[in-house]
Amino acid sequence: MKQNIARWFAIISVTTLLSGCAWEVGGGPQHVTKPPTAGQQLIDLQKAKEAGAITDAEYQAKKAKILESK
Repeated sequence: MKQNIARWFAIISVTTLLSGCAWEVGGGPQHVTKPPTAGQQLIDLQKAKEAGAITDAEYQAKKAKILESK
């Protein structure tokens, strides 16, 4: 009788321990990145224009698209 109780206690303990580990592996904090704001997009766009990465025409077109989507 005592062996059965000890066996069941061991099984329950191991099961509880393993389920806790599995929960912790997949249940950690989630890092969600937010899309940039319109203001940040405009700042980045201005920097790209100043660096010569885009032309003035591209800058104006992308700026208009950002402003009309917000």
